[in-house]
Formats: sequence, C-alpha cells, structure tokens
Amino acid sequence: MRNFHKATIGIITAGLLVAGLAACSSTASTDTSTGTKASAAPAAQKPLASIPSLTGVDTAVLLDANFAAALKSLGLTAGTVGTATLVDGSLHFPITGGNVDYYDPAKKLRPYVQGTIKHEGSGFSLTAGATKVELTNFTIDPGKSLLYGDVSVNGTSAATQVDLFNLYGGTLKPLQMDGNNAILEGTTVHISADAADLLDKTFKTDAVKSQLLVGIAKITVIAK
Repeated sequence: MRNFHKATIGIITAGLLVAGLAACSSTASTDTSTGTKASAAPAAQKPLASIPSLTGVDTAVLLDANFAAALKSLGLTAGTVGTATLVDGSLHFPITGGNVDYYDPAKKLRPYVQGTIKHEGSGFSLTAGATKVELTNFTIDPGKSLLYGDVSVNGTSAATQVDLFNLYGGTLKPLQMDGNNAILEGTTVHISADAADLLDKTFKTDAVKSQLLVGIAKITVIAK
C-alpha cells in the first residue's frame, strides 16, 4: 500500500483528489435535504491515497459579472486582504495548508474525499461608506461542499470559521495538468444563507440573496 501511495500521488491520484476537492457536490457529509449524516470512516477502511500536507498553489475565483453589478448597485467596493490578489477579474487566495484523504468511491464510505484546504492570511473586503467587512482565512471542506471563513466588521471580529459560501461542481471541467500542478476549474461559488443574512444586516439592505453566484473557482495544487 505504501508503494501504491507513492506511485499515485504524482499525477493520477493527486488528480483524483483534486477532482473530489473541486467537485464538492454529491459527496457531502450531510444531506441538507434530509439531514442524514454520512457514514464515518470504518477503522479497517484505509484511504486509497492521501496528501497529508497541502502546499500551494491557490484557489482563484473568477468573479461573475452579475455579482460585480450587484455590488455596484449596493454601493459596495470590493478589495483584497492580506496575501490575496486580484488579477484579470479573478481573486486569488494562496493555499497555506490542509490535508486530503481519498477513499474508494465504489465502497460505502461517504464522503469519499475528506480533509481541508486552508487559505490563512488572505481574503477580501466589502466597503460602503464607513463600514468595512473583511472575509478572511478561508477553509474549504470538500466533504461538506462548504467554504468557511472569519468575518470582521471595521476591524472587530464578528464571527470565526462560519459557513460563507456553498460550492457546486456540476459544471466542473476535466482535470488539467501543468507541470507538477493539478488544476480543476468550473466549481461555482455561491453566497451561503448565513453570509447573505450577515451582509444584509451589516449594510442595512435585503439585496444580498442566499445562493447569489459569486463566481467560478479554479483550484491549483502541487501534485508531485
């Protein structure tokens, strides 16, 4: 098994892991329509492959034109925080850590991709007048199809690692390789109900709707 792991964490297995990360769809650990919890990993079932320590590169979100228009209509100005960058209409958040286990999807264990992708020290801000909201330190949970993060208002913490965005992989493109990097693009990013409610209350509006499309994600990880 050890040799199998070493051989596959190059292109094929790393690609499968990233595919599961970026798809973030039917493997959710809880069925939100029924509230049914996913099965826990049996002690005897070992992952087919693991990436115990993720290092780089980043998660980028190409902002949707309607999202940008919605911000403008609300008088909100978007900006970057920390190590995040805005390049050609895409927000980039460097991957700073995390881990992923990939289990055999033919067996009963769900979700078959488990772990986290961390983006500490980066995020983006929304500003209107004297009010500035910062969303930072994102953590992607592929098993739950959620992106968590910290929220501050005018420099004061408002929430820590709360559900900010929902991820849907229905438009996911096939895996691409660029040297040692595995790239998955096409997962759509939507504002969660909790985040929409928080933003509406903070900016005194009702225009930020749950599941508003923010953009399309592109996750790039080092696969060697």
